[in-house]
Amino acid sequence: MKTPKLLGLLLLAVPLMASAQKVSKNKQAVISAVENHKEHLITLSDSIWALAETAFEESKSAELLASYAEKNGLMVERGVANIPTAFTATYGSGKPVISILGEFDALPGLSQNTTPTKNPRVEGAPGHGCGHNMFGAASLGAAIAIKEQIEAGKLKGTVKFLGTPAEEKYFAKVWMVEAGLWDDVDVNISWHPGANIEADVQSGLSLIDFIVEFYGQAAHASADPWNGRSASDALELYTTGINYYREHIKPTSRIHYHIQDGGQVVNVVPDYSKIWVRVRDPKRKVMLPTYEQVKKMAEGAAIMANVDYKISLVSGIYETLVNRSGGAIMQKNLELLGPISYTEEEIEFGKAIQKATGKSEVGMDSSIKPLRETEELPGGGSTDVGDVSWNVPNINLSVTVAPKDTPWHSWAVVACGGMSIGHKGMVYASKAMAMTMVDLFENPKLVNQVKEEYKTRKGDEKYEAMIDGPPPIGKN
Repeated sequence: MKTPKLLGLLLLAVPLMASAQKVSKNKQAVISAVENHKEHLITLSDSIWALAETAFEESKSAELLASYAEKNGLMVERGVANIPTAFTATYGSGKPVISILGEFDALPGLSQNTTPTKNPRVEGAPGHGCGHNMFGAASLGAAIAIKEQIEAGKLKGTVKFLGTPAEEKYFAKVWMVEAGLWDDVDVNISWHPGANIEADVQSGLSLIDFIVEFYGQAAHASADPWNGRSASDALELYTTGINYYREHIKPTSRIHYHIQDGGQVVNVVPDYSKIWVRVRDPKRKVMLPTYEQVKKMAEGAAIMANVDYKISLVSGIYETLVNRSGGAIMQKNLELLGPISYTEEEIEFGKAIQKATGKSEVGMDSSIKPLRETEELPGGGSTDVGDVSWNVPNINLSVTVAPKDTPWHSWAVVACGGMSIGHKGMVYASKAMAMTMVDLFENPKLVNQVKEEYKTRKGDEKYEAMIDGPPPIGKN
């Protein structure tokens, strides 16, 4: 007589075996390749997780990925687009050329151990609160799996991994696009760590970042303040103007700012102040007029405070150009892979994270979400993948690496990204992307469908990079 536990395992095996029968030989091969590299990929991810290097400072993280690509036979070019931590890793020849993105930068101040309560590894240090340690490793794993199939003569074409730094700040992909690194690419593949599994057919928000500096005249704050012209006054007047303006922008738009210098001591009228400002909207054409108005306010604040001012563009990024044809290809592969399974310990870890962050203790969500309708005006965040998507068709994926409703850009994501919950999501993403690339390499009609939709959605709009000068390396 079969025990209930054994019976459950047998029942679980039925759909898995049925699913396996639908997986082609080439897809089975790339799944096996990812499994073969799994331990190395986990080591890569964990090493980058521990390094936690921030924008344009990811020298060790980038080298770990580049060296592993080189070790596995891809041709690596370091320092592309005049960015020391950007690189490409390529294998094969001819068409199609399928590229895949890998990010690896961390966020300041989010250092965390792999514990389900807040517990910094190093107080005040950076941490991977967006899961980019997993991002780069998973994408490289998929690229290597495809490389092995090209090398074995099972697939024809070129696979191109792009190591893309500084996504959280500065947006390095904009300079990489300008350097022409996607000019020869037919389709790009990307993914992002998340709290669910879905072929992502939602856009993000366009944005622009700029710095405003005010220059006044220092004076003693008590003895002769009439001899001073306060740069801090200008800054306060400026932020007041921004905050009153919020009522009169589109509900979809956002304005953020971070005061970087408001004066150094209380008994001096400050002669210098500095603020970082960001404007966002789901549509670039709506965001740009708001940006122009917020710039005008800086002049008004300077006039009122009788100081000088300077505005410097940091960079700007486009909203993501969605590709539903590509999303449908990815969706089929997710359904072939099925959901991620978790141990009781992992589920309890997830619930403890939810408890610590004030969320419902429901655990992990690893179900395969259906392909959703694309929203015209989505909320959420922004990514420089948007600029890539306006230059080449992009297929995007989200995979569970943290419990449902986990606050993103937080210690909770860091905690999951350095242990088995994150590892499982990373390996899953690698397989899903490799399987999708197999479809594109095998079927030129699918590539053409993806490219035709891209052309239709882009229309007559000409891409214009929102940068002014070289990347701001060394300015963190």
